[in-house]
Amino acid sequence: MITFFIRALIFVASAALGLIVANLILPGFYLHWDDWWGIVLAVVIFAVLQSILAPWLLKVTRRHANALIGGIGLISTFVALLIAVLIPAAGIGIDGPLAWILGTLVVWLVTALATWLLPPLFIKKRVQERRGS
Repeated sequence: MITFFIRALIFVASAALGLIVANLILPGFYLHWDDWWGIVLAVVIFAVLQSILAPWLLKVTRRHANALIGGIGLISTFVALLIAVLIPAAGIGIDGPLAWILGTLVVWLVTALATWLLPPLFIKKRVQERRGS
């Protein structure tokens, strides 16, 4: 159960990191820093949608469009960003087609790397703590 919570926290942290990196390097991709609650809401909405959409889209594409399976992460990232931007209380905005395309790529890349690199650090530490006890 603790491992589940650690993985969930890592996923939310990776979503936050992806959105922050996109905000820092892309013109037209912005987080409303004056509304911290909106940013938290945007991160949570994005993370939850991403975790729901990716498996669902994988199932749909396996059934109907096998050739698109490799792009599931990008598609689910784009859809999650789109929904997060459409929610008025979420503190995220994306202006222009280039910001949408590059924003999707940057957020997908950062979240993919973070969810790949961070779990071994935290979960390994947890396993070592259990073995030491």
